Amino acid sequence: MKFFLKLNTVSAIYAFSLFISIELQVNFYRIWRLTGWQVNTIEIVIGAIHFVGFFLTLFLFYFFISNWLEGRKASYWTVILWFPYLILFIAIFAILFPITYPGDKPAPVSGLIIIAQLISYPIYLFFINFIGRELGTGIDEKRT
Repeated sequence: MKFFLKLNTVSAIYAFSLFISIELQVNFYRIWRLTGWQVNTIEIVIGAIHFVGFFLTLFLFYFFISNWLEGRKASYWTVILWFPYLILFIAIFAILFPITYPGDKPAPVSGLIIIAQLISYPIYLFFINFIGRELGTGIDEKRT
């Protein structure tokens, strides 16, 4: 039961990291309107958040797999368990912060970028799971 809770917590954290990325992209115009920053400034800030977030999550997720989930084969379930949490986070955000101003609607190309992220994210998680499980520190014997 303890491992099951850890597995779901890690999956929720995986979903939250992608949720932040998606919401930053979708709410670009809202951020622009509310902050009053130049468009180039917002692009740089969001790009920096994505760049730093990618490498931060890479090491954080590796830590979760190798230490917290103990490098078990069952940690591969996180490759699909993050998706329901992502839908939950997006639904809650959409209910709490609906787009009421028509100028805040995202550009149509945002959907294509999000689709590409949703396709590539499980591959990214699988890669991290594989590396974390195979090269995990402090694991004498791999558990099933």
